[in-house]
Amino acid sequence: MSLDLFRAITKLLPHPVLLATAGGRILAVNTAATRLVPELRAGADLFALADENTDGLRGHLGHWLRSGDPLPGSLKIKDSRGELIPFRCHGARATWWTGPEPAIQLHLTRLDHTDQFVALSQQVRALNKEMAFRRAAEAEREHLLVAEQTGRIRLNRLYRLTAALAAAATPAAVVEAVHDTAPAALGARSVGLALHSERLVPSLGPADSLRAAAGDSWTDLDHGHAPTVPEQAPGPDATTGRAGRADGVASADGAHSADTAGREAAPGSPARVLRLPLEADGLSLGELTIDHDGGPPPDEAHVTAIAQQIAQALRRAGLYEHEHRLAERLQRSLLPVLPVIDGLDVAGRYAPGSDLVDVGGDWYDIHVLDGDHIGLTIGDVAGHGLSEATAMGQISAALRGIVLRHGRRPGAVLAELDHFLRAYHPGRMATACYLVLHRPSGTLHYARAGHLPPLLIHADGSSSFLDRALAPPLGMVNDVAYTESEARIAAGETLLLFTDGLVERRGEILDAGLDRLTGLARRTAGLSADELCEVFLHHQPSADKPDDCALLALRTTRPEA
Repeated sequence: MSLDLFRAITKLLPHPVLLATAGGRILAVNTAATRLVPELRAGADLFALADENTDGLRGHLGHWLRSGDPLPGSLKIKDSRGELIPFRCHGARATWWTGPEPAIQLHLTRLDHTDQFVALSQQVRALNKEMAFRRAAEAEREHLLVAEQTGRIRLNRLYRLTAALAAAATPAAVVEAVHDTAPAALGARSVGLALHSERLVPSLGPADSLRAAAGDSWTDLDHGHAPTVPEQAPGPDATTGRAGRADGVASADGAHSADTAGREAAPGSPARVLRLPLEADGLSLGELTIDHDGGPPPDEAHVTAIAQQIAQALRRAGLYEHEHRLAERLQRSLLPVLPVIDGLDVAGRYAPGSDLVDVGGDWYDIHVLDGDHIGLTIGDVAGHGLSEATAMGQISAALRGIVLRHGRRPGAVLAELDHFLRAYHPGRMATACYLVLHRPSGTLHYARAGHLPPLLIHADGSSSFLDRALAPPLGMVNDVAYTESEARIAAGETLLLFTDGLVERRGEILDAGLDRLTGLARRTAGLSADELCEVFLHHQPSADKPDDCALLALRTTRPEA
């Protein structure tokens, strides 16, 4: 590889990449590096730009030179103001470099408050604290098992609450678990939650709030939202509903607590209303309201422990949901805006899994090669998480550059994409399918790298899979020969490309999902590409979808001249 090719490949990458000699001279950098630190440019001395710890940098360079695989490290680069910018980096010897002095290829990631690894570390700490608290709860459970029957009943109820909170992955699920299991564990008539939604799940935009996720069974202290509780006649069987009043406090007969600490009932009230703060990681997340009936005073330590457990569950679920929304927004931002092509109707869709799995690496794209040729691609990076979504963005960007050179040859496109994946994402696997449509003849040439076959839906609703030209997934086998196959699409027919999340279901073989698509295709005659995507995406609205999915549909609206 030449320096020009290195610059062309790395130009599209969103993170800084540089090539430097063993002596620290920078040979080439990409646009992202220069944009972040203008001093990072070809010809600059890395030792002069780095921190004064030259021995440490020299040790890093020697470590990277001895490895053919990327190894982690860290650098601090001085900007024009003399301030040190910290970077997390992965470096390895550039085996393709043939210059007189060996070279190292470095991938840099700036370490600041937006680094997703910081968010992940915070989540891990919150999870560790939650696990430590659960171990403490289990120890208490063992102690209560040898106590009186009343103690064993209370322990069983506490265990139900703990299990429900542990299984709750979102704030909405935590709220539901509290309302369903906390009253029995606390010996209360009802409980209420008043929460700071913006502290639980930091907003990503004006329309992004916890209210949509958690429904109407809690009080939002940040936006003045309170649940609607039907009025009930006072009496021994009356309750306050599933949540408290907008002020967070209510009793069975309508009396309000007069104690600012929330532990003194109104004089003459047959019920006691307790208000306990919910705090985790130094944050005040809201307040738990407990409406007790006129029995013995509740065990303060027991009530406090449950409030702490609820707070930890809310904190953990809020961090998880925030990261999920952030990752999903990242992935959606990486998906393309499809072009408008005369004579073709195109549409694409992406949907995350139904059980809030991390976002994955699904992508799709359409490439207008020239007036007669259209390229279509779809793929899936194995795994779920921010790293997979980031890898997807890099692969999609690299693919656009590859298509400019080999767009009419599907086999060559997949071969170069495989080389890119093994070079810059070693150990990672992805499936992909690339097709080229010759518009005047309607001829399709395609190749597949471990990906599911596209579905060709004929005008009468019958369909067939383009199931030839299959090769191993990208990144798995060296020197793969990606074969090509040919098909034809006529006017009024639709080509549907999809990822495995559309057809995979728990407890079901893959063939069942593919058969379901062919059956559904018979009912889609006359639909536009956009309508067809909606039908296929939501054909099983109540099904458990363990994976995210992407769809790309192309329909020929008229014969080409």
